[in-house]
Amino acid sequence: MKVYSTINGLREAISVHKKKSHSIGFVPTMGYLHAGHMELVARARAQNDIVVASIFVNPLQFGPDEDLQRYPRDLARDATMLREAGVSILFAPGVEDMYPQALETSVAVSRLSDEMEGAVRPGHFSGVATVVCKLFNMVQPDRAYFGEKDFQQVVIIKRMVDDLSIPVEIVSVPIVRDVDGLAMSSRNVYMSSAERRSALVVPRALDVAERLIKDGMTDASEIERRIVAFLEGERMAKPEIVAIRDAATLCRVDEIDRPVVVALFVRVGLTRLLDNRVISVSGPPGRTHHGASATETERRLTASPITM
Repeated sequence: MKVYSTINGLREAISVHKKKSHSIGFVPTMGYLHAGHMELVARARAQNDIVVASIFVNPLQFGPDEDLQRYPRDLARDATMLREAGVSILFAPGVEDMYPQALETSVAVSRLSDEMEGAVRPGHFSGVATVVCKLFNMVQPDRAYFGEKDFQQVVIIKRMVDDLSIPVEIVSVPIVRDVDGLAMSSRNVYMSSAERRSALVVPRALDVAERLIKDGMTDASEIERRIVAFLEGERMAKPEIVAIRDAATLCRVDEIDRPVVVALFVRVGLTRLLDNRVISVSGPPGRTHHGASATETERRLTASPITM
C-alpha cells in the first residue's frame, strides 16, 4: 500500500491506474477505523480493481463547540488495518494539504442540509459536501462507499453527485453493529462503561418504532413522541433528534404509507450517537437485538409519559 499526503502525489498515483483502465473504489474516512469501515473496504475490493482510502479529520464539518481537537486519531494503526484489508492507496493529508488557502468556495445541498442533524449542527453538511467534492475531484473514483449509519449524509452526497453531474456511483453499505446492537462509531470510545450500557437504549428505540409501525400505527408525530419518551426513560440519554422521514427524500411525513427512515440523534454523556432504521409498512415486525420480542420493549415505552 502506498501512502500519500499531498494532492499532487495522490494524483500521480491515480493516473497510473487510470492509464491501465483500472476501476477505482474509494472509501473516505476520518480515521480511527472499526469494523464498519472495514466493511466499506471489503465491498470496494469486491467491486473494483483497486481501492483508495482517505483519512482526514475535516475541520469544516465541526462546529465551534464540537470535538475536533479530541476526535480519536491513530494513523499508524489505521494504515496497518487498511494495508491488511487490501487497500492499494491511502491518502492521509494534513489540513494544510487539503486547504492551502482560505476557502472562498463551498458546496451546500440546501434543503437536505438544514434538516434533522443539520438543524442542530449548522454548517456541518456543507463541510461534508465540500470535502467530499474535493476528494472526488482528486481520486476520480468509479464508485465511492459510505455507511448507512450516516443516512442523511448518504442522501446528501447522492443528491450532490446528481446535481453536479459528478461521474461516480455512490454505494451505501448497511450499518455494522457491535454484538450488543450498538452501531459502530469511532466516537464510541468516548463512552464510559456505564454510558455504553445506557447507549443501548438507542437501537432498542428503533425496535420500538418498528413494532409500532408494523402493528399499524401510521401517525408519524405520535410515534416520534413515543420514541422520545422511551429514550428519556434512560437517565443518561438525551434525545436531540427523533425524526421519521420519507426514506428516499427525507421529506416530512404525516401518515406512514411508504418506506420511512426513523433517524435518532442522541447524546449519552458527552457523546453524540447516530442511528437509524428504514422501515416498510408491510411485513412482520422485527425482533430486538437481544432476541426478545419487541413487545417486551414496547411495554416500557407505553408505561412512560408522552412528552412533546
